[in-house]
Amino acid sequence: MLLVTGATGNIGGELVRLLDAQEVEFRVLVRDPSRARVLPERVPRVVADLAEPATLSQAFADVRAVFLLTPGIATAPVRHAVDAAVAAGVRRIVHLSSAHVLGDPMPAMGRWHHEREELVRASGIPATFLRPGGFMTNALEWVGTIREGGYVLNPTGRGRFAPIDPRDIAAVAALALTEDGHEGRAYTLTGDTAYTIPEQVAVLAGVLGRPIAVRETATPEEAVRARFPHGAPGPLADAIVESFTAMRADTVGLRTDTVAGLTGRDPRGFAAWCARNAAAFG
Repeated sequence: MLLVTGATGNIGGELVRLLDAQEVEFRVLVRDPSRARVLPERVPRVVADLAEPATLSQAFADVRAVFLLTPGIATAPVRHAVDAAVAAGVRRIVHLSSAHVLGDPMPAMGRWHHEREELVRASGIPATFLRPGGFMTNALEWVGTIREGGYVLNPTGRGRFAPIDPRDIAAVAALALTEDGHEGRAYTLTGDTAYTIPEQVAVLAGVLGRPIAVRETATPEEAVRARFPHGAPGPLADAIVESFTAMRADTVGLRTDTVAGLTGRDPRGFAAWCARNAAAFG
């Protein structure tokens, strides 16, 4: 029995579909049952909350391996999940971390993920850490400005990064959950092409068949205000500004061949992701 957390998100949802297609025995932990309606009906689900440790025992009972994904910046949900895993005798954890932990110096986002990794390591349960870079699904944050004004804000200038399709992260997670030999490993996961924001927008515009303008932002702070018009928590806003500033300075972009090495195929391309998600952009 496997347990999948974050099952209604971009990565967890893809992982659920993969495991279901492979007829692996698993259940999902969901906080909001209404959101779980997007999952296949035959998938067992347990209503629980990683922020509420008293709710976790049923979800972790008789589980052999856990896919651990916790959104936000808090570390307590990871601590609660690890404690529940130890109590249940879980033998493997596949933890979604971030490539931000590779920063030198390590940025705030990297420190938050590093703290979570350390909690998992301290449990003594054999673990695999997945450290993806930016997600292709981050492009969905452009939907509002594209629909309203036909443009995308560029907070990173000529900076490049190689976005990864969540399906590829899920594919690696499925391998680490169901195969031996991944324990103690940390996999840095990226796409195979490093883009600037204008280059990504050009790919999307080509798929949609209509022009999309790119507006340069004067500062990363301006981009954060546009992303969170009602304000973001101070530490998160500061971390995003720090991240945009670092990305602006990186005109090469981190790329790895890890996805190909593990799955035996190239990572999915951004154009294919755009075609699959074209309806979201109106």
